[in-house]
Amino acid sequence: MSSRERILGRVRRALAEVRDEDTPVERAYLREHGARSVAETVDLLAENLADYRAIVHRCTKEELAATIGGLVAARGSRTVAVPTGLPPEWLSATEAEQVTDRGESTPRELDRVGSVVTGCAVAVAETGTIVLDGGPDQGRRRITLVPDHHICVVRVPEQVVSSVPQALERLDPALPLTWISGPSATSDIELDRVEGVHGPRTLEVVLVSGDRPVPIADAGDR
Repeated sequence: MSSRERILGRVRRALAEVRDEDTPVERAYLREHGARSVAETVDLLAENLADYRAIVHRCTKEELAATIGGLVAARGSRTVAVPTGLPPEWLSATEAEQVTDRGESTPRELDRVGSVVTGCAVAVAETGTIVLDGGPDQGRRRITLVPDHHICVVRVPEQVVSSVPQALERLDPALPLTWISGPSATSDIELDRVEGVHGPRTLEVVLVSGDRPVPIADAGDR
């Protein structure tokens, strides 16, 4: 029996009792790996994001505008791409020119934008993944792929889940989902890592909470 036949056989056996589209399919896999508190889940997200070479920041809601303004200034960006539904107060401390997301923008125009600031749909702690679904505070997919610097805001803890199955329950499959695990990167045949090939070279994630943020735990303290 070939590998193809074995795989198809497993699929047939799994679907044998599914008679119509209303019959639920049993999903016996783990929904998350280990029991964690909310704080531990957020710490795991921060750790895995950093492991993928994203730059992680923590702040309160009151500090968010200043944090974003400081990141844009440190980058030296003169322009910032802005989704139409991004809360205006997020950029109230940013001096860079704001370029609103619009359908007429060309790739060449977006390539001249220094940074882009977005929200997200959900963040997955176990995989260090940020998911965008094209919501009002995220904009079109291309504004997060062409500019070289992406600042993504994650609301803690309401947008953070432990696992991919938990994330899927929150997402609409009909929407244009973009799954981001660190900055864009690829490797050649000699495993030399090159960043920024098909997306931002730099990803900065801001974990914003309503209370004073707890410092991110060092991996050695776990």
